[in-house]
Amino acid sequence: MPQTAFILIVTPDHDRGQRLREALRERHGHSTNLVESLDDAVASIRDKAPDLVVADAVVRGESSLAVIGGLLDGVAHDATLVTLVNGDAAPGQTGLAPRVTVESLAIPADTEFGRLVARISDAATKAVVRRESRLLKESLEGQQVEPFEGIIGVSPAIRKIIERIKKAARNKLTVLILGETGTGKELIAEAIHKHSDRARRPFKPLNCAGLNENLLESELFGHVKGAFTGAVSDKKGYFVAADGGTLFLDEIGDMPLAMQAKLLRALDRREITPVGSTEVRRVDVRVVAATNVDLARKVDDKAFREDLYFRLRQWVIDVPPLRERRQDIPLLAHHLLRRANLLHNVNVDGFSSEAMAALAKFHWPGNIRELVSVVEAASVEAGEGRVELEHLPEPLRGSRELLHPASAAMVGFTISQMERLMIERALQSTGGNREQAAKMLGIGTRTLYRKIKEYGL
Repeated sequence: MPQTAFILIVTPDHDRGQRLREALRERHGHSTNLVESLDDAVASIRDKAPDLVVADAVVRGESSLAVIGGLLDGVAHDATLVTLVNGDAAPGQTGLAPRVTVESLAIPADTEFGRLVARISDAATKAVVRRESRLLKESLEGQQVEPFEGIIGVSPAIRKIIERIKKAARNKLTVLILGETGTGKELIAEAIHKHSDRARRPFKPLNCAGLNENLLESELFGHVKGAFTGAVSDKKGYFVAADGGTLFLDEIGDMPLAMQAKLLRALDRREITPVGSTEVRRVDVRVVAATNVDLARKVDDKAFREDLYFRLRQWVIDVPPLRERRQDIPLLAHHLLRRANLLHNVNVDGFSSEAMAALAKFHWPGNIRELVSVVEAASVEAGEGRVELEHLPEPLRGSRELLHPASAAMVGFTISQMERLMIERALQSTGGNREQAAKMLGIGTRTLYRKIKEYGL
């Protein structure tokens, strides 16, 4: 069966959009989403990257190519954008979206509607094959990539983060790491410390969440004996403990307002005063902060000091959620599986294609931390052999139909097994046309004929 795709339809003509949606879904099995404005289209693409977008060339006075093409180029450059134009089809202005395939189709008469649907379906299927071929190639290449201080991935986003870490290690700026819970912000902070000239000095992490002003002040700056009830001895705080090294303040967005002023003073003056003391102590500490909240919005809401915000964000590292770098999931999953084998005394050597497809397509609200838990539990469920779909939690098992086995899910298969499957997929998507399949796969026609004979296809 040909592969199915996720298609976004963008048109203010609701009747035509609904007709396209039903035809693509019922005749060809594609999943679809219909929106009537470019703002809704942008929101839909950011929520779930489509394989193909079919849009009116102009939507309420705006060029869909300029808006949608540019966005796809950044988040889903394997996708195809089909613009519907009145009259003869105009050539796609591919310069606006250099990595996105752009086609223009004329809005047909009713008698030719079925032909339009077939052409859109064909373009969508080719986009899926193109995406899966890239994911497969990158996953195979990714197996040879060495982790950088525990940071694993081959996606452009991870490469950019590693480059930002290396630059941060060479400078002395205060660093602010932004990202959802579970994305590995502390790992990034440690990597900055390990590659800096402070690597031989302490790295001290402190989570600011849930600490009131008094407790947090004591934790950061220390206190002297008798400073408050229960202070039975002197205590040095995290600034002193990290002197010469790096202090990592996690969940900085939860810091009480009054405490924010004291932190800003410590950063600016490089000195602290323990609670209950009048003695000022000089400290040499580099601060790396992190948060999973929108600090700019908290500043607007007067819940976070603007001066501290600007002081912290001298060097920003923005960590994307796992769902925005899905090509890293197979590599991460296999790394975590090897670790789980050692931790839990099991002997699992990989994932079935269906299990990996489910992992690769799941939304991962808990990001890498959730992936760690799922892989460890699945390895214990399996015990030996492979992790199968049945070993995964129910929410993941429901995602298996969203990705086909010819994608990054095939990591762990032999090269010949993957090659055969990719050829099968290409032949299916071209209706058995070997010349088109060879072009899609990027190989010569003679090579394809030889491979077909070799694999008995």
